[in-house]
Amino acid sequence: MTGEGGNDDFWLDGETKVAESPGDHGEETRLWLRLLTCSTLVETEVRRRLRDEFGFTLPRFDLLAQLERAHDGMVLGEISKRMMVSPGNLTALVERLVESGHVTRSPSTEDRRVQIVALTPYGRDAFRSMAERHGEWIGDFFGDLSTRDRQRLITALGKLKQSVRKALANRG
Repeated sequence: MTGEGGNDDFWLDGETKVAESPGDHGEETRLWLRLLTCSTLVETEVRRRLRDEFGFTLPRFDLLAQLERAHDGMVLGEISKRMMVSPGNLTALVERLVESGHVTRSPSTEDRRVQIVALTPYGRDAFRSMAERHGEWIGDFFGDLSTRDRQRLITALGKLKQSVRKALANRG
């Protein structure tokens, strides 16, 4: 299927489908679909570029990003919370990064049951290269937005985040 501007990579997303019959959907649903579509487009392209340019997955990149800020390493439980992944999934991810030489895993000096994960110098260098490119990609994706547009979007999404948290707190 050829879409807008003759782009053969065009795909029909949920937002586009809703636009065909907007009266069937409320404004909130259309907004949610727009957010989801934008997020999916960016994430899919970031995943592809990490894979193609660096042979790396987004979860591995995200793990290195967490560790890059923690110069003494982090315990697995904290990483799991920050990345919102199960400890089981995280353990497998860490193991692959240990095998590739990007991170080390060692027992805590205070409690040998606790594992500390830290970047190796190789992992730190690799992450910095990927992070630089990642920043360029994100800059390109948001390149058509003015500084004012970006600030408004940040403010609006901040309000949305608060609204979602409030709704979640009030459930029950």
